[in-house]
Amino acid sequence: MPKGGQTQVQVLVRGKDPAGGGPPMGPFGGRTLHPMATGDARSEAAAALRDLVHAFAAHDADAGALAALAADARRQTSALSGAPRRDRLALMRAAVGERGLPGMSAGSGFADRAVGGSANPTSVELEVRYEGDEVVAEVVLRRAFEGAPGRAHGGIVAAAFDDVTGFVIGMMHEPAFTGELTVRYVAPVPVDETLVMRARLDGRERRKLFISADAHAGDRLVATCRAIYITVDPKLFAGHPDPR
Repeated sequence: MPKGGQTQVQVLVRGKDPAGGGPPMGPFGGRTLHPMATGDARSEAAAALRDLVHAFAAHDADAGALAALAADARRQTSALSGAPRRDRLALMRAAVGERGLPGMSAGSGFADRAVGGSANPTSVELEVRYEGDEVVAEVVLRRAFEGAPGRAHGGIVAAAFDDVTGFVIGMMHEPAFTGELTVRYVAPVPVDETLVMRARLDGRERRKLFISADAHAGDRLVATCRAIYITVDPKLFAGHPDPR
């Protein structure tokens, strides 16, 4: 294993003839991708970047410190832009299991997702577990997600609900996409406090899955959610688990 707990995978996916200058073809007719970091190093870097963003939002640094930060950020952006492209779609396709669903391991690209991915520097702080038929998530919306002073922006609350209700789909092992999401804000949602979100399947109607969820700050209900997910053919999902 490389230093820093970093694992690497070589991914082969179906590709067109690169006669027009595309990437080289692998031995099985797929294009050979650069080995991609899928371990702790990527998640640790993402966590450090999240800390930086929230520190920036929470503190008023002087002009000199901000200028130095901007220069450092531009240098790092330039260095990262010169690295090989990360192909998340290829990672997810390579991790597809027998049921046509990509795995949730570090190497599957699942941790790269927006909103709740531990390897995504823009995500919220999220820990998920299962209790019976419910998904239980501990969520912290930190300072950069503030809307009104002291309150989380409604959009990020909705996004967190979208991510958490998606774990119900994972629990069912049935691929589906969000068709509708309705959020009711019952009370101010605080920042920098642990929220507990619970989600469960309420029923289904053909391809529609009806899921509800709620969020509490301590003993106080702060928001509720109702979602409708639309199931898709696992074979189609396996071919395009991350449609873009």
